[in-house]
Amino acid sequence: MLFRRDIEPSCSYCEHGSRVSETEIRCARRGLVNGDRPCKSFRYDPLKRVPPRPVSPRFGKFKESDFSL
Repeated sequence: MLFRRDIEPSCSYCEHGSRVSETEIRCARRGLVNGDRPCKSFRYDPLKRVPPRPVSPRFGKFKESDFSL
């Protein structure tokens, strides 16, 4: 899912930006910006994007008999 074409633009994973803090990005084009507003010169860099963590399965809803033959 990192390389799909319908990525929502964000300065946090733009080629021109580098993260300064949790919410601020230093953009080579616009200077210090908030990370959630992309500009017209947005270029996607898949190596900067951190995908969401996968949801861990809930094994508590299963019983011991569900795992036996």
